Amino acid sequence: MMAGVLDPQLQRALAERIRYYNELGIYDFYRRDSAEANPRAIEDAVVHGNPVVQPEQREEMTARSKADIAVPVVQEEDLFEMANPKPESGAIDPVQALRLIREDLGDCTRCRLHKQGRKQIVFGVGNPKAELMFIGEAPGADEDQQGEPFVGRAGQLLNNMIKAMGLRREDIYIANIIKCRPPGNRTPERDECDTCSPFLMRQIAAIKPKAIMALGAVAAKTLLAINAPMSEFRGRWFDFRGTKLAVTYHPAFLLRDPRQKKEAWKDLQMVMKELGMAIPAKSAE
Repeated sequence: MMAGVLDPQLQRALAERIRYYNELGIYDFYRRDSAEANPRAIEDAVVHGNPVVQPEQREEMTARSKADIAVPVVQEEDLFEMANPKPESGAIDPVQALRLIREDLGDCTRCRLHKQGRKQIVFGVGNPKAELMFIGEAPGADEDQQGEPFVGRAGQLLNNMIKAMGLRREDIYIANIIKCRPPGNRTPERDECDTCSPFLMRQIAAIKPKAIMALGAVAAKTLLAINAPMSEFRGRWFDFRGTKLAVTYHPAFLLRDPRQKKEAWKDLQMVMKELGMAIPAKSAE
């Protein structure tokens, strides 16, 4: 694995080069087929800025063949991961991976929320091998007290939604964009989401669900980086890092406006169909 051969100097150089390209407005990078098998060539490319070219390619480096050699797109975070492997990168299963992510999170003080009254971190709960993952916005008072997402009134409604799908709470995995309760249950601010959501991304990568359901506009906007109303999110599938993602109303919103429960059920049915699940006869329309 590439990460195992990078020394600290090369890691720093790689991170610095990524930042340099970002400042130029470049966020997508290309990895050459044989680069992973040639660490020396990678070091030459990162530290000195020289292209990675294998001997058999040198005679073919015409303007046309150069485009052919630079193949699958590697995102900036993938390159940074190569230089800074996460603790869970060598985990043998999602159970171990999630445990390592939680240990890495620690008693988090990375954003202001740890100073604003949160009692504890609300990491996530459920089946580490779940096919379906629900992602909400942030913990509320009950969640902050119990250390588990969706355990208050909104959580009871979510449990009913899960049951209507023919599933149990322990069949799925539930998490939030941020893991600490904002004071007064206010909407999480952008920098708080940016600071905390990378841990959620690592949870998703560890679980590898077949489908994700974002609960509410904050979760949808953060995950998809799209600023749109719920009417544009609902009723369609989005690609999220190779996983299908759907959006529905947050249970807390449904408590305020029960008329939208029928619409939320349509969203759940869409997910059930994608996962090959039978729609309960008593609920089918």
